[in-house]
Amino acid sequence: MTTLKPLKQTPSQTVGPYFAYGLCPQQYDFDFKSLFTPVLADREAAGEHITIVGQVFDGDGNVIGDAMLEMSQVDANGHYPASREEILKSGFRGFARVGTGTDPHKRFVVETVKPGRANPDEAPHLNVVVTMRGMLLHTFTRVYFEDEADANAQDPVLAAVPAERRDTLIARREAGTVNVYRFDIHMQGDKETVFFDV
Repeated sequence: MTTLKPLKQTPSQTVGPYFAYGLCPQQYDFDFKSLFTPVLADREAAGEHITIVGQVFDGDGNVIGDAMLEMSQVDANGHYPASREEILKSGFRGFARVGTGTDPHKRFVVETVKPGRANPDEAPHLNVVVTMRGMLLHTFTRVYFEDEADANAQDPVLAAVPAERRDTLIARREAGTVNVYRFDIHMQGDKETVFFDV
């Protein structure tokens, strides 16, 4: 009779400094190379270059300084990169990883290009995974853009969200800037960001 061994913890079940040390080492000045950085698109990538800035808040409204976000998106033409060669040629990576622990204001700052539409029904958006100390399972959300109102009105995922909560998924241009969008994530409370069961 075969006995099953208990499964070990996976990275999403660990707490403490694992995220910084193991997943964002360059950002936290460790002597390891990061597989992914806060840059989704290099300067030579085609499209409208934008910066997404935000903070992660707990249920009491306190800024969380040890969260880690992973973001993925299509390029300006609505395509995900298909190979390493394509990434090197285009300068578009399509994936970023960033922690909130090194910025003086505990922000995440991500450099990218504004995404196109992956298909005609979808509005331009980024997919976001949030992980932090004390969370045994990561959460999933999306970033849409306030200046894509027509596309947002057609997006089936956004349409499935109650109207009064859609605002939590919208990034807004920061006053006085041309290419900086603000997107804050609230883990709990009155302003709780919509998270998806994926």
